[in-house]
Amino acid sequence: MSFTSDIPLDPGLYGLDPAALEFFQQQTGITAEDDLKHHILAVQAKAFAVTQYHCIYSFGFTRLRISKHPKYQSVLQLGRDCRSALLLDLGCCFGNDARKAVTDGWPIARIISTDLEQEFWDLGHVLFRSTPTSFPSHFIAGDCLDPAFLSSESGSTSQSPPDLSSLASLNDLHGKLTAIHATSIFHLFSAEQQASLVRAVAALLSPVPGSIVFGSHVGHPKQGTIREEMLGVTVEMYCYNPESWNKLWEDAGPFETEAVLKEVIAPNGEIGWRMVWSATMSTKSTV
Repeated sequence: MSFTSDIPLDPGLYGLDPAALEFFQQQTGITAEDDLKHHILAVQAKAFAVTQYHCIYSFGFTRLRISKHPKYQSVLQLGRDCRSALLLDLGCCFGNDARKAVTDGWPIARIISTDLEQEFWDLGHVLFRSTPTSFPSHFIAGDCLDPAFLSSESGSTSQSPPDLSSLASLNDLHGKLTAIHATSIFHLFSAEQQASLVRAVAALLSPVPGSIVFGSHVGHPKQGTIREEMLGVTVEMYCYNPESWNKLWEDAGPFETEAVLKEVIAPNGEIGWRMVWSATMSTKSTV
């Protein structure tokens, strides 16, 4: 979600929880907290000059949402159990969640990250003080709403493992992914776009039982459009509730679904809701 108004960045919003602090210190090699803050603020400013995303303004890119997900440990186990398991981080921004998964044991050669802008991935190397050589993870830029990049209808029909170094689109991964992480993505779109994206993402998953899509985004106890004030701009978001969200996935394939709402207190004291969810390929699936 981006903004066009000239909003000044607010360093008072900066703050790393203990796990994030340890992660960023380890990844960047910057151990002094003041120096680390200065470094992160500098990268934030560069990224906000590219696109005024709310997640950049609010330091969402410093939060390790993947490792806080209740399915995270079982996802890591999939990576250990299957030598061909592939993990996709959809909407990766700077790649912090992909890097966290690699740090925790997911093989770097078997993880793919994607976002709309190549520049954000490049800034990820600046943020984490890495290079494509020191962190040779796969990245592909593209619009997940563009059928040429991601569609439920098209894609590779090959049964052989994909060549991740030459991906042309996510459609090349059709039916081949073991796990997909998708955080703070779906609520950016309309109801119809979210439903279409669910079908397209579901088509990327391997039909092997246990393959999983998991993540979190803004939800609401009552399905429908909500309005929020962000950076001085009134923003409309279409929110599903857990029941309707689960049904989208159950209609898209043989999934076992889980979705719960968690209360979030905004800096202004207002109460919001974040939906934490997963859709796991059922044992009823046939390979």
